Amino acid sequence: MEHAARRGFRVVAAALGVTMVGTTLPTPLYPALQHRLGFDDLTVTVLFASYAIGVLAALVLLGRISDVIGRRPVLLAALACAALSALAFLAWPGVTGLLIGRVLSGLSAGMIAGTATAALVELEPEGDQAHAGLVATAVNMLGLGCGPLLSGLLAAFGPAPLIAPFAVHLALVVLTAVGVWFVPQSRRPGSGTRLRIDWPTLPREVRPIFPAVSAVMFACFAMFGLVAAIEPAFLAKLLHVSSPALSGGVVFGMFAGSAVSQVATRRLPAPAALTAGCAGAIAAVCGFALALVSGSVAALVIATVAVGLGHGVAFRAAVALIGARSPVDQRGGTMSSFFVVVYLGISAPVVAAGRAAGIWGLRVAGIGFTAVVALLLLLALGVLLRANAR
Repeated sequence: MEHAARRGFRVVAAALGVTMVGTTLPTPLYPALQHRLGFDDLTVTVLFASYAIGVLAALVLLGRISDVIGRRPVLLAALACAALSALAFLAWPGVTGLLIGRVLSGLSAGMIAGTATAALVELEPEGDQAHAGLVATAVNMLGLGCGPLLSGLLAAFGPAPLIAPFAVHLALVVLTAVGVWFVPQSRRPGSGTRLRIDWPTLPREVRPIFPAVSAVMFACFAMFGLVAAIEPAFLAKLLHVSSPALSGGVVFGMFAGSAVSQVATRRLPAPAALTAGCAGAIAAVCGFALALVSGSVAALVIATVAVGLGHGVAFRAAVALIGARSPVDQRGGTMSSFFVVVYLGISAPVVAAGRAAGIWGLRVAGIGFTAVVALLLLLALGVLLRANAR
């Protein structure tokens, strides 16, 4: 039984990672898609942000479904959405097809994130919930990072740069789905839980910390969205570096930095970690703005990785703080509220940046975006410092 649980743990972790790979796979390909289809930077940001629509729909409408029908069917449904997303990119290479592919990708991520995390907790061979949670978070971030790295390398060195990444991802999804089919159910379907929509809620215990925590994560994820959506355009149009391998590697560095910093600071108390992450994010955002001003590729790469490091420290702390303060019977709705803020942060501001780029140009839009993010982080840092002093 322990051997089956160990094997199931690995397969579920692989399913989570492979699904998250698909959500960032198009990032280094946007400049080539722009050239081929003739759309502008605003369309790039809309395509990127449409992913969040699928995530939010899955989180709110389907957040509890695996508690009712079991983990394995939901994992398979998420992988099916990931496969359909890859097929949309392969078979419908117009803006409409790209948009549908992104929404399906968001649905796959929204369905698998909570389900895979719960399954990992239940399948952890030693029953170590902290280890299972850490694996889920790290695999999530590494999957997000490997998406642009994989597509960037395939686009740079393989045949059919706009086809090979999605074909490879489709094959990985199918192989993973075969493995998930044989994973034992970690929760008996219908185990005393009724299906209901997990509407966002905000219990009294969480309200004192929620505004500052949410402001930090909204700003951090806004920077994540900017980098994942527009960094290839920064490199190609401002710094005259059009290598998809480099742009994919840079975005990978940001997500890997987040994963590494989450693991490295796991023993740091959450309030101190949130403050440190916020301060680090401010420094990284300012560095990113200076890199855009100077036109230095090296500075942009370093600042992008630093954005990931600050994000990881703050994100781990934010999830821990919100989870610890939430009453058990309202934790699902509270986390839904938190992730609504997160995914609004990764989507809406990026669309505004795309609109601004069409009016004032990429450099001015990028610098203005980082200035607004830095100001929001500074205000949140002031609130956190006062709270820690009490």
